[in-house]
Amino acid sequence: MIRAAIIGLGTWGQNLVRSVPPDSPHLRFTAFATRTPDKARDFAQAHGLRMLPSFEAALADPEIDAVVLATPHSLHTEQIVAAARAGKHVFSEKPLGLDAESAERAARACAEHGVTLGVGYNWRWQPALREIRRLVEDGTLGRVLHLEGNFCGPSAYRFPKGHWRHDRDEVPAGGMTGRGVHVIDAMLYLAGPIEQVTAQSFRLAQDFGVDDTTSMLLKFASGATGYLGTVIATAETWRLQVFGSNAWVEVGEVEHLTTWELRLCRLDREHITVKQRPQVITFPKTSTERAELEHFAQQAAARQPIVQPGGDAVHNVAVLQAILDSARTQKTQGVAR
Repeated sequence: MIRAAIIGLGTWGQNLVRSVPPDSPHLRFTAFATRTPDKARDFAQAHGLRMLPSFEAALADPEIDAVVLATPHSLHTEQIVAAARAGKHVFSEKPLGLDAESAERAARACAEHGVTLGVGYNWRWQPALREIRRLVEDGTLGRVLHLEGNFCGPSAYRFPKGHWRHDRDEVPAGGMTGRGVHVIDAMLYLAGPIEQVTAQSFRLAQDFGVDDTTSMLLKFASGATGYLGTVIATAETWRLQVFGSNAWVEVGEVEHLTTWELRLCRLDREHITVKQRPQVITFPKTSTERAELEHFAQQAAARQPIVQPGGDAVHNVAVLQAILDSARTQKTQGVAR
């Protein structure tokens, strides 16, 4: 049993705590630290969490085995490094950092100190996404030619002026840090590393805050191409579609935290002009947040790695950095490897 402290008990931190049931055999949230304890007091009491005065107090507490970070993006790297040095396993919400060097440093610190590092890319626990990967690997889709994704919603309207989610240093390229990195991670899972990006990012809907309209063209090392858009001043929606030489497959809806269904449309080479209807595939209900946190706890108990130096979670941040550079310079950027 891994005893964890949740660091940051806002909306998402509370969601992570709720996702792990009291009878979980792998993980138990026992404590919390937050910058706004008064707002979290009732929730913490209802879930049996003892209050710690600070993140540093959690690292010094012998009754805490791991920390789970639901904190602002710019804090992740230093908090991960500090946890590693204190011998605590650490699960961080994405991204690991805001530049490739920071993400690599976080992963390397955990590797060097022998602690497990997990990162909150919960889409990887979706049965539908795993099925798409199987369809890639068994040749059903044929060669992967192109991937398209979007992850959009009204995030720009949710937070008042002055909130950290309107800080361009915390949330560069608008929806990329909160939303788009999930799509990038899914694309890496399905199609491998990205070697080149061309991006544009603008603030169009409001006269304050971060960019709200960001789009990117991607080139994968495999030769496949891609497109990603994230608009955070519109109604909620998300979609991921993979086009192969034999078929395409698509997931997408409004709510992304429920269990997805999948649409698969095959090419009939014997009747090439006949427009085929997609097959709809459904899956048993699952909680991706519970799955990712319990997997982290199991790996931590066995002292086995999840995020490693040079791995997908680090490469994701390198892609983010290239997107920022491309949007700033209006030029295509290579992705550091």
